[in-house]
Amino acid sequence: MNKPATLGELKAAGYRPRSVKDEMRLNLIAKLRSGEDLFPGIVGYDESVVPQIVNAILARHNFILLGLRGQAKSRILRALPALLDEAIPVVEGSEVNDDPLHPISKYARERLQAEGDATPIAWLGRDARYIEKLATPDVTIADIIGDLDPIRAARGGHILADELTIHFGLLPRANRGIFALNELPDLAGKIQVGLFNVMQEGDVQIKGFPVRLPLDVQLIFTANPEDYTARGKIITPLKDRIGSEVTTHYPQAVDDAVRITTQEAWTDRGVGVCIPEFVREVIERIAFAAREDRRVDRRSGVSQRMPITVIENAVSNAERRGLKTDEWPAVVRISDVYAAMPAITGKLELEYEGELQGGEAIAESLIAQACADTFDTRFVEEDAGPIVEYFDTGGALKIASAATDELLVKGFGTVNGLVPLVAASGIADEATEPGVTAAACELVLEALHAKHRITRTDSGSFVRLRPTSRPAGGGFSSGSPLGI
Repeated sequence: MNKPATLGELKAAGYRPRSVKDEMRLNLIAKLRSGEDLFPGIVGYDESVVPQIVNAILARHNFILLGLRGQAKSRILRALPALLDEAIPVVEGSEVNDDPLHPISKYARERLQAEGDATPIAWLGRDARYIEKLATPDVTIADIIGDLDPIRAARGGHILADELTIHFGLLPRANRGIFALNELPDLAGKIQVGLFNVMQEGDVQIKGFPVRLPLDVQLIFTANPEDYTARGKIITPLKDRIGSEVTTHYPQAVDDAVRITTQEAWTDRGVGVCIPEFVREVIERIAFAAREDRRVDRRSGVSQRMPITVIENAVSNAERRGLKTDEWPAVVRISDVYAAMPAITGKLELEYEGELQGGEAIAESLIAQACADTFDTRFVEEDAGPIVEYFDTGGALKIASAATDELLVKGFGTVNGLVPLVAASGIADEATEPGVTAAACELVLEALHAKHRITRTDSGSFVRLRPTSRPAGGGFSSGSPLGI
């Protein structure tokens, strides 16, 4: 169906304008009735964040998303244009998306007066009606609201007080759409003041020149709680004008976190790399442990980007091993997670105690804790008695991260009860999945080490809790096939 091309055709088609907030509200109601997914790709917010956003939109509120880094705030913002109409009519050439029946700019008013029903109409798609700006200290009032343009005045023969000399900023250009401002507290106070009239009275002033622009805009902000509450950088009058405060959070369930990481991480390398489910769980539990660790600054948070980059690094390490050994599929092991420590240390803001211990030491302890927590979800610690007894009686085992799956399983087979414990858990079948079996055996040993049942030395050997100077029993030493 052809869209009306002139004002006369638009009137004949029965067009009736509506505000952007009414538009979003009605489209949201239609989506709720049809059961459509409101925010595709957003996991874990169905019972917490999404209802708050829905309430804010139904109430026609401007709102703020308040949350730590890596909590999908920007992703939520970029999903909101789906609540807009597919396209809306605007006066052709208008910088502020003037409604043909209710123009707000001098340009549109003069053109409609001159051309009447023959005024050409353009159609603006929903994506063009979304404007997002990252607030930084160098943002000016001209960037957001606008400024007088002397060059435009000279070319058009206008005086500077003429509205036609104005170069509009991002906010007026978002008229009849969504204006999203990321990290609001970083916006200078005088710029925040410039948002007052837009939010309450619906007009703006440019360079002290009063311009009546009753903008029709859905305003959405984001902020970090540390900036929003502790440093108080959102000025009170602006805070008072924000209708709803929606609080985001990190995944509350490991399964949700695994879904997010699986969705976002680049793990399909075009070669055979297998990621066992328990390894995915270990990686997610690193972030969960970090968010509870007193050595990590909780005010800064631990972004969900951390497990995403960890799993990508771990896959890369497994891929590198596969390229060396030509063993495919290359199964991601716990040792590959340790190799991904640079993806952990770079994303942790440490407290004073953590700074004293160092980022790498903290990362190692977090991986160990994650292994122990994952072990508890899949094994019974008492069933590991024969393994602990093996090391208590002098057994030792040294693991080479570059060893093949078959060689690792052979070595793990020397530890009483280790491979049978893995087989009994149903995690892997030694005969058909040696790589997964090897990875699971690594998990068991790392978990027992984290629980202080056995010891892992600096050289990578697993030994009794209080190792003797000379390992006894049938363990693998540095001169064995598993030796590094």
